[in-house]
Amino acid sequence: MRLSITLGPLMILLQNVLAPTAGQERTLRFVTLVYRHGDRSPLGTYPTDPHKAAAWPQGFQQLTELGILQQKALGRFLREKYAGFLSASYKPQEIYVRSTDYDRTIMSAQANLMGLYPSSDPETGWKPIPIHTVPVRYDKLLKPPTQNCLRSQQLMEETINLPSYQAKMKAWKGFIAAMANYTGLKPEHLTLRGLWRVHDSLFCQKTHNLSLPSWATPEVLTTLQEMEAFNVEAHVGMHASQEKARFTGGLLLSAILSNFSKAVCRDLPLKMLMYSAHDSTLIALQGALGIYNGHPPPYAACHGFEFYQESNDSFSVSMFYRNESGQQPHTLALPGCPTPCPLPLFIRLTRRVMPQDWEAECQNPQGGPGRTITALAVVVGLLSVAFVGVCVLYWRR
Repeated sequence: MRLSITLGPLMILLQNVLAPTAGQERTLRFVTLVYRHGDRSPLGTYPTDPHKAAAWPQGFQQLTELGILQQKALGRFLREKYAGFLSASYKPQEIYVRSTDYDRTIMSAQANLMGLYPSSDPETGWKPIPIHTVPVRYDKLLKPPTQNCLRSQQLMEETINLPSYQAKMKAWKGFIAAMANYTGLKPEHLTLRGLWRVHDSLFCQKTHNLSLPSWATPEVLTTLQEMEAFNVEAHVGMHASQEKARFTGGLLLSAILSNFSKAVCRDLPLKMLMYSAHDSTLIALQGALGIYNGHPPPYAACHGFEFYQESNDSFSVSMFYRNESGQQPHTLALPGCPTPCPLPLFIRLTRRVMPQDWEAECQNPQGGPGRTITALAVVVGLLSVAFVGVCVLYWRR
């Protein structure tokens, strides 16, 4: 069964009724944070890599001591920022933490919470806080399996066949051939993704002061970085960007708005929802919002959504991005919307990237794994977003 939701008339009504009033007091009601894990060891290696898994104390794909410190610093920043909003000690009714099912993201969430809730108990020294997760294969929210989405794969094939894409790859043909000699990679692995993993290994080694091979010159590293940026742009832009977003960041954006809607309707007493995830999660989310700047999110980068209740009972959304630990976060503006953005307008501007039935839009076979769950979750999310206005109108009675 396929459900269709028409929010247009309701959004117009809400925009007229719930527009915020400038210059008046506002109350922070709910915060959602999406951040990347801290510094990690490489995801893997390549045949000629002089530094194998033994070079890393915890092995590949693991959070490093530097990564722990980065996340604790982010937690301390959040403690200072939300000192008057969150209780000083952990309360389960105030905050919910979800992580992807990887060691590095679960550990990042733990380190972050150590900074957010520093222990004042000399006996325990550390207070455990629950971190929720689901198996990777089922995590469409933070790690969408686009490789299993037929329509997404079709859009990528169309992107790859663009003349501009082909021209870029042709210009790199000689460089890719040289990389085959340097790395020992087989032809089938000399893809943009495969070369990204080479760059990832070199980047991690450089960060941790390990020696690089002689061929890894600044020019080679720059070209690998350019190829990585090009690959990201191919996935979030370049062609059919809004439709691509429906299979990735649009699903997370729908959930973020839905969770706030539940909080407003007094069905969800939480104050903060925290997602510990990956650079790809942030890229997909910012791509769906139309604000990705082309620079991969650094370790511990954090995108925040702050939902405010204005003095006239309307609601607005403000966003920030903390991508440098030594600097104040940047204010982010949704294209076409003032800052803060009235919630109904925010919803109207972003609803085109939010799927109603992920599996159906993927054009996958009927009855695929998780199809019913995904469809119902998204439909309920959209209905919850629309229901914000009804709740507010009820309060005004």
